[in-house]
Amino acid sequence: MACAMQITRHSAFTGRVSAKATRSVAVRAASRPLWMPGADVPDHLTGELPGDYGFDPLNLGKDPQALRWYQQAELVHARTAMTGVAGILIPAILTKAGILNVPDWWEAGKVTVQRTGISLGALLAVQLVLTGFVEGKRWQDFRKPGSQAEPGSFLGFEGALQGSENGYPGGPFDPLGLSKESPEKTKDLKLKEIKNGRLAMLAFLGFVAQRVATGKGPIDNLLDH
Repeated sequence: MACAMQITRHSAFTGRVSAKATRSVAVRAASRPLWMPGADVPDHLTGELPGDYGFDPLNLGKDPQALRWYQQAELVHARTAMTGVAGILIPAILTKAGILNVPDWWEAGKVTVQRTGISLGALLAVQLVLTGFVEGKRWQDFRKPGSQAEPGSFLGFEGALQGSENGYPGGPFDPLGLSKESPEKTKDLKLKEIKNGRLAMLAFLGFVAQRVATGKGPIDNLLDH
């Protein structure tokens, strides 16, 4: 009898603790935006990284070093996609307006080779060397933050490579001085950048799909409607 009463009290106590813990988790989840309301957030996604909405179904970022690298990789791909999307849309719009006369984005490389006489292999080789050099410097800075700003690391131009943190070099890469804003403003700008970058990555996939499906670019498809 006494044992049964103890078990009952223990069950009621653990029930209250469980309910309290559940409420605590719910409050923490509600305090930050998630990719899906009520989604379970992996422990390694604490909301500190720009654009962290708790989405990592494969637990790719469980290792802290891997998470750092994936964050940097996404940032670079996002910036590349934004540049690419702008390079597709702006010339297409200006060509439609009669201001420019440039080929569609999927023919630009072929036209460049035809007009300049420089082979595609030569262009790819130059791009490989230049991009490899830049990526090598970025990898070294990732492994040892700030190392690429040390004297003697880049022919006397090291000062231009000193940034505030990995992925945000500042200096000549920040002509508007946005990285010198207040911490709150800088955090907001980082969030906007990664959001626009993710949108640009999806947009580029859409442009490729449009080309395969319709044989046209995004502006032509928009005007067809």
